[in-house]
Amino acid sequence: MGMMLAGGGGRKRRGHRNAVMAEINVTPMVDVMLVLLIIFMVSAPLLTVGVPIDLPQSQAKSLDQDKEPLTVSVDTQGKVFLQNSEIPIEELVAKLTAVTSARGGMEERVYVRGDKKVDYGTVMKVMGRLSAAGFKRVALVTEVEQGS
Repeated sequence: MGMMLAGGGGRKRRGHRNAVMAEINVTPMVDVMLVLLIIFMVSAPLLTVGVPIDLPQSQAKSLDQDKEPLTVSVDTQGKVFLQNSEIPIEELVAKLTAVTSARGGMEERVYVRGDKKVDYGTVMKVMGRLSAAGFKRVALVTEVEQGS
């Protein structure tokens, strides 16, 4: 009888396999996603600046954005840029009207970025043309004032 117990125990072990693990290990995927998130958080602000200008500082709060903003920039030489491409000031309204009509109409906000060393009259000339063309949502872009 002792032999039957010993022999029976050996057959059970040989006949059964270990079950296959059906769970997915998500830890490596989470690690990769966190690294990508950090990379994009660091690089995203660098991608938004197209025309290098030195913005004036202000204590005003920033506006919420849901899509890429339309920006008109004026650099230190008084050159006007729509997004990242330089255009003559005479063509600004026509090109901006074409862009806004393709994106959803004249109700879109237009951001004006002017270097703090540029002539005040040049920025006001751009703002005046935008206002005369019917753009009602025009905003000036500044940097946050440090140490106040």
